Amino acid sequence: MFRRDLVRQIEDGIAEPRRFVQVATGPRQTGKTTAVTQALEGVAFPYRYSSADDATVLSREWLSNEWALARMLVSTSQPEALLVIDEVQKVPQWTTVVKSLWDEDSRKKVPLKVLLTGSSTMLLRKGLEESLMGRFEVMYSHHWNLAECQAAFDYSLDDFLFFGGYPGAASLIGDETRWARYLETSIVEPTISLDVLSLEEIRKPALLRALFRLGASYSAQELSYTKILGQLQDVGNTVTLAHYLDQLTKAEMLCGLQKFSMKAARTRSSSPRFMVFDTALLTYAEGSGRDRLRNDAEARGHLVESAIGAHLLARGKEEGFAVYWWRDRGKEVDFVLQQGERVTAVEVKSGRIKGLGGGQAFMEAYPEALLLVVGTSGCTTEDFLLDRIPLFR
Repeated sequence: MFRRDLVRQIEDGIAEPRRFVQVATGPRQTGKTTAVTQALEGVAFPYRYSSADDATVLSREWLSNEWALARMLVSTSQPEALLVIDEVQKVPQWTTVVKSLWDEDSRKKVPLKVLLTGSSTMLLRKGLEESLMGRFEVMYSHHWNLAECQAAFDYSLDDFLFFGGYPGAASLIGDETRWARYLETSIVEPTISLDVLSLEEIRKPALLRALFRLGASYSAQELSYTKILGQLQDVGNTVTLAHYLDQLTKAEMLCGLQKFSMKAARTRSSSPRFMVFDTALLTYAEGSGRDRLRNDAEARGHLVESAIGAHLLARGKEEGFAVYWWRDRGKEVDFVLQQGERVTAVEVKSGRIKGLGGGQAFMEAYPEALLLVVGTSGCTTEDFLLDRIPLFR
């Protein structure tokens, strides 16, 4: 069975002395539970695995009881043990319980290690930031990249561009109707209903769903909030739309890239350039089928640019750089990466018609930057998605 790098990260976290609550999180259906199961195969000391999905009744008491049973695994002959709780965010007030029991074990020097997983990135982030600050370490399960999909499913580049990086859907790519139904029932709707709507006060759920479909279908394109309102069949305002887009960003479905500027105020006030976190969300929302990828240069161009953008978003989250785009007086650059003082412009030659000279204009404005042109013989789309091209000087 294919093993992601996440498995090694989990194994390393388990092997370390008890220091932090280990947390594996990321978008739905990216293989967190599978990675944990693979990592547990090599654990040499006792552990207790429990899933909130399997519990008949979820409560604070259930979590406390699971913790107590794991503590019983520690003995003179077994000086350490591990507790694994899968989908922990489904337990009511889970952060309060974890904080109390973790601190109690720390005071009493109980050598119980703890690994938590959760599909709801928003719920986990909220709980970790509010109650467990300084006590946890996050291991991130991103959408599968091209290298992983090639190794695990023998994807071609076109397979990856159209079907994206959801491993559970890989067996369905021969039937686009079944694949799209899986995306809707197992990924899109659960993320919106269980992650976004259950956590935040969303007064217009239909508007949020419509914003996702419109934004995902316009991935790699700029669209002002005013124009968005003109296309959605609902009454709203730009502040509401910006708030809903922020929630979709936290759920790792759709974000709005801001224009790059050394002036932060200008960056915050610009219209967003929509970007999906996985190209499967674009092709699902757009809905025209794979033949369009082969026959429509404009559609393929947006798909290639969205794959590059999604890949950069995933790497930026792990490597600590921000992703923007840039345009000035008709000259445009698809992506701008900023990591401290280092800046890189990424221009994508995807086959669709767009303005020329953006990279040169950017370099004139920011001469210390690095320029990468993806889609040329020296930097092909596949090489870039396989991380064969350094992103910074």
